[in-house]
Amino acid sequence: MPNALFSDYLVATLRLAVPLAFAALGGLYSERSGVLNIGLEGMLLTGAFTSAAATFYTDNPWIGVIAALIAGGIVGLLHAFLCVTLRVDQLVSGLAINLVAAGLTSFLGRLIFSGGIAQQLPGIAAIIIPGFANIPLIGALLQQDILVYLLLIIIALTTYILFYTSFGLTLRAVGEYPQAADTAGVSVQTVRYIAVIISGCLASLGGAYLTLVQIKFFAEGMSAGKGFIAIAALIFGRWHPVSTVLACLLFGATEALQLRIQALGANIPYQFLVMLPYAIALFALVSKKGKSTPPAALGIAYFPENRQRQ
Repeated sequence: MPNALFSDYLVATLRLAVPLAFAALGGLYSERSGVLNIGLEGMLLTGAFTSAAATFYTDNPWIGVIAALIAGGIVGLLHAFLCVTLRVDQLVSGLAINLVAAGLTSFLGRLIFSGGIAQQLPGIAAIIIPGFANIPLIGALLQQDILVYLLLIIIALTTYILFYTSFGLTLRAVGEYPQAADTAGVSVQTVRYIAVIISGCLASLGGAYLTLVQIKFFAEGMSAGKGFIAIAALIFGRWHPVSTVLACLLFGATEALQLRIQALGANIPYQFLVMLPYAIALFALVSKKGKSTPPAALGIAYFPENRQRQ
């Protein structure tokens, strides 16, 4: 029985960490290019709503996933247009995306779904690997849906792209010293557009996972601050793909723990338990003060005409 409980806890940790990891990896692409992405929360919520609406009308969750990717890419494009082309303050742009996404998904949710909630959506089923299902602990962890395996591929691919390809070198150069990259003939604007669009797509995949795998319905504000926890994981992981995902697992484990404490009926006000993952996120940020160095050009708009005048 203890093994079964621990196995369930590990599975819950993984499921709760997956949307955080998608969003955090999306933020990594954007912020490695120098564009601050506070809008991860809005991108998560956009992906959750779009996947729910598309699945609701088509009865096909994979169309929902594709719709979420498209919607997330559009939101990423909007953020890039505001920050890179119009040079709007990146913090303001991200907050605006969060506010608009919260209001728009709430309004459209009430129009499409009864009471703003879509229930009993067809979800994405787990893949059962023959021969592994009965292995203690490992068997439970291997019975995951295709989005989890896609996340593992994205982690490996992101690590390879970022540190072993010319595009990754260019991306990091644009985020660290855009003037030097521009002098070398790199289009800073193009690289940042690509990175922020990728960011929107990945974050929206996290929203689709919330809707189609974890909860299997849409509710207003269901992202519940996960985008901000993803930003904390990104800082805690020092903008490295593997470390960032490990930080997401830590936050997922904390949330799974507080849910189990509530289920056990402990004599603790549930508000304190709900607050636990966010408190851990704050503690992680405080502990990394002065130790986690962001990309040098993060949050700073680039003005290519300045180089032309020199």
